[in-house]
Amino acid sequence: MDEQMDVSLESTPVELDRSMSDVEETPILVTDYEALANKILTDMGTEVEDFQYHTWTINGWKTLDKRITGPEFEAGGWKWRILLFPFGNNNTDTVSIYLDFADPKGAPAGWHSCVHFALVLWNPEDPSEYVQHTAHHRFTAEESDWGFTRFYELRKLYAPCENRARPLIENDTTNITAFVRVLKDPTGVLWHNFINYDSKKETGYVGLKNQGATCYMNSLLQSLYCTNYFRKAVYQIPTESDEPTKSVSLALQRVFYQLQTSDTPVGTTELTKSFGWDSLDSFMQHDVQEFNRVLQDNLEGKMKNTEADGAITKLFLGKMKSYVKCVNVEFESSRVEDYYDIQLNVKGCKTLRDSFSFYIQEETLEGENRYQAEGLGLQEAKKGVIFESFPPVLHLQLKRFDFDIQREVHVKINDRHEFPMEIDLDEYLSPEADRSKPQKYLLHGVLVHSGDLHGGHYFALLKPEKDGKWLKFDDDRVTPVTDKEVLEDNYGGEFANNNPLPIRPPGRNLKRFTNAYMLVYIRESDIGEILAPVLPDDIPQHLQKRLDEEKAAHEQKKKEKEEMHLYLNVKIISDETFKTHQGFDLANFEDRQYLLSDIPNMKVLKSETYGTFRERIAELHNVPVERTRLWVLVNRQNKTVRPDAPIPEALVGTSMEDVHSKMASRQNELKLYLEIADKQLNGKTWFPPLEGNSYIMVFLKYFDPDMQSLEGLGHLYIQKLGKVGDILQLLCEKKGFPPNTPLKIYEEIKPNMIEEMKTKATFHQSEIQDGDIICFTKALTEKEIQDHHAENRIATIPQFYEHLTCRIVVQFKPKPRDREPKPKSEFEFELVLNKKMSYDAVANQVATHLKTDPLKLRFTTATSGNGTPKTIVKRTTTQTLSEMLLPAYAGPPTNLLFYEMLDISIVELETKKFLKVIWLGNTIKEETTIDVRLPKAAQVNDILEDLLEKVKLSSENKKIRLYEVMNNKIQKEFTGNEPIANIQEYVTLYAEEIPEEELQMASEDRLVHVYHFTKEPLRTHGIPFKFVLKAGELFSETKNRLQSRLGMNEKDFAKVKVALVQQTSYSKPRYIEEDDIVLASNTWGSEDLLGLDHIDRTGRSGRMGGLEKAIFIRG
Repeated sequence: MDEQMDVSLESTPVELDRSMSDVEETPILVTDYEALANKILTDMGTEVEDFQYHTWTINGWKTLDKRITGPEFEAGGWKWRILLFPFGNNNTDTVSIYLDFADPKGAPAGWHSCVHFALVLWNPEDPSEYVQHTAHHRFTAEESDWGFTRFYELRKLYAPCENRARPLIENDTTNITAFVRVLKDPTGVLWHNFINYDSKKETGYVGLKNQGATCYMNSLLQSLYCTNYFRKAVYQIPTESDEPTKSVSLALQRVFYQLQTSDTPVGTTELTKSFGWDSLDSFMQHDVQEFNRVLQDNLEGKMKNTEADGAITKLFLGKMKSYVKCVNVEFESSRVEDYYDIQLNVKGCKTLRDSFSFYIQEETLEGENRYQAEGLGLQEAKKGVIFESFPPVLHLQLKRFDFDIQREVHVKINDRHEFPMEIDLDEYLSPEADRSKPQKYLLHGVLVHSGDLHGGHYFALLKPEKDGKWLKFDDDRVTPVTDKEVLEDNYGGEFANNNPLPIRPPGRNLKRFTNAYMLVYIRESDIGEILAPVLPDDIPQHLQKRLDEEKAAHEQKKKEKEEMHLYLNVKIISDETFKTHQGFDLANFEDRQYLLSDIPNMKVLKSETYGTFRERIAELHNVPVERTRLWVLVNRQNKTVRPDAPIPEALVGTSMEDVHSKMASRQNELKLYLEIADKQLNGKTWFPPLEGNSYIMVFLKYFDPDMQSLEGLGHLYIQKLGKVGDILQLLCEKKGFPPNTPLKIYEEIKPNMIEEMKTKATFHQSEIQDGDIICFTKALTEKEIQDHHAENRIATIPQFYEHLTCRIVVQFKPKPRDREPKPKSEFEFELVLNKKMSYDAVANQVATHLKTDPLKLRFTTATSGNGTPKTIVKRTTTQTLSEMLLPAYAGPPTNLLFYEMLDISIVELETKKFLKVIWLGNTIKEETTIDVRLPKAAQVNDILEDLLEKVKLSSENKKIRLYEVMNNKIQKEFTGNEPIANIQEYVTLYAEEIPEEELQMASEDRLVHVYHFTKEPLRTHGIPFKFVLKAGELFSETKNRLQSRLGMNEKDFAKVKVALVQQTSYSKPRYIEEDDIVLASNTWGSEDLLGLDHIDRTGRSGRMGGLEKAIFIRG
């Protein structure tokens, strides 16, 4: 079956069509219209509104115009016609045929029609000879025709070919039949291209922006937002004094409020910042169930002792009972546990009911697997789980991701798994359960994953109102959906029909990889309370006020941005700003290597006249307007920026836009120098005339070798033919020097060209022009020069300018430490330094700023790409600042250094090994980081002795130990004789007091390694430790000791599942559920571990510790 790509006249997106030229035993004739339509127009899975066919007979094909249309016909209540290009549309080798909506200009606003159609070209004398193509399209006034640019090759029309006995055009005549099936569009978005689509207008809801890989988060947030009771509870958390980027509660309130009030998609950057996430975390997909639990735990803590206290448990908390019941004797062992969601099997279960039945299915303990009943010996028993209660809002996690034991890989399970719109769960409750409320649940949400194990896309299908419509929340877009799209399209499995070419909206993955992984059901009797509308009184006033103010500020900025084209950016320098400028030219406008000058910046309407603008400037400086004159600064060819010419009085009535165009058209902004006259020239005018002027305006700088600084002394008018020496007395007067004080005079031509001026030459001979800069200083004796050098001061103007070229602004930041929060920005600072400074000189400058010892500072370079710490800078006597900043590989240098304030000298540090040891207290939660510095030749025993001086033991005779951890598992325990030089930097060192129970172990007891993981044994986190399993001790007692060792409260420990893990095998962990088994009696391999399965709340595991970075929320 051939496939070809065709487009409509409007260059709309490419459509896929199918051509049928197969030879069949009993071909269907075109004139058997119904039969042919049923064959070539396959079922699209959408209800048909109308079906029509129309045949157009075309005579004299060879004499046709280039573009013709056929007679109009009606389908679906609208007029249609066939559009034909007999000799090709933008091509000369194929005929082009389209279906055309006849009256796009007369269509109602927003009109559309979804049409599945076929165009058939056939021989009128033999309706078995034909060629056809099919397509579907959403016709609109903008896309009013659709079809096939390359319908069929022209050379094949007039001769029999492709197994045809007769040609398609015979006697210069042919027929074209249009089969038109108009489909119903219950959602209004069937085949929509979503250009200019408005979610709020169409659905009343808006989406969430995707930060990179946060679609999993967006789908859950929308689900929680549409659980109105939860939204109200979040609003009740006190946040009035919080900062959005540091408070999860406030950030979530803001997201929810904006989802309610915004007309455009809402961002979540502020929310993820409040979690403590960086940009990398936003580009990593996480497990939705894990994210949900961590988020709810965080919020539950914030709700304590507030109006919202208990809201999360009321909504999501259910109870289940694990039991073992003997068959032949009266004995039962059971425990009741809380749950916030239920994980249900998909593999082997065709429906949701099958999954529930499998979940509570009893296991018979018989034969060698009989149950050890306390006081009754080995007994045949039934083991299982039963539900004691279901919560009002039921979160069901479908286990779409699992471990394939045979293939030894993780896989996504795409099996078909059906779930209903409503379900009664009464049969899954225990006989003793409270049945005062019916257990009928209504489907409220379906969270969907489209893709495979290694990636994909998440979206949510939600029904925000009990009697409302189903909506698809797909990141920033919200669209209506049908019940079929909620249910059938997300069951998984194979395609629902045998259609070889499934039609799907743009961007949608094949259905067999798109399926539900989380279901949200709400108890029918509670749905009125759970989905009760959120009223204005439910929203904190401070939240509305703050966001309204921010919205107003945003609108103002938006308005300014939109009106930016109406304004001209004007920067104005004056003698006042020039006076303190320490650099080249009159000011530093944009060279960020140096400190930028603080220059007044004005936004001026382009239409404002120069006269009005000058009056405003005069008023700002409190001087009469006639004493002011504005010079335009230009970029000279030598890359300096100098005043070039004053704005003529003739331009007083000219707009500022025209002034800019005439005098500085090559610049994006207008740079001006404000000249203020002190006295009149000849008692008549304030300024020399522009034409026939013998005066030159120059600027004066004075170099003070004592202060090592420049001083701007304003401007001066000089005679072109006057001699340089004529202004010496004037310069002495300006600085208050005695008359005839010897001076050195230089011209600042450009940064690397500072030339001494000859006093006997005229300014004209010296090539001085308007805007040039003359720099002078006292002429020093040799002794004065030597005295300055002795004090490490620059004595001459050329040397000082050379120093300026080496000046650089360096940013210093405190180096972040592992396992500690990011340092506050208030400890960051900038220093103006010299590129040629030595390491020690840089350290001295930084130490002076920080008021510390320079030898106790250590610097680290920054990565030019992302500004993260890179390489520690070694102290040498020859290294310069420029070399410290330069990267080791080719790339741009970054003017950033990280600093550390050490408690020892870096000289001492070079002779010792620096180690960080984490000291554990009585519980695993009690951590203290201890810095250990020892000679590089020391042994591990020296570490232990150093620790004993810094920690407090429970008694004097207690022993301590040191062990090495990688990937959150104990690698080895040190004996004490190992050289510390062999300890690698990438490992983590833990030390602890050896527990008394370990020292008192009986021979039957067993010492095992314990580690933490989340769901999968490879997703490790937390601090591993050694633990004694006591002979004969029941698991219920072992758990009590584990809880104590972990330092957890009962609620948190209840969420920990204990498992036996074979470290060298890929087999799944074996979870321990019976309280009366004895772990020490288990057959333990040398590398078997005791695993604790629970969520990592620290976010420390990182990629080294598992399959993905653990979710954490700190705010």
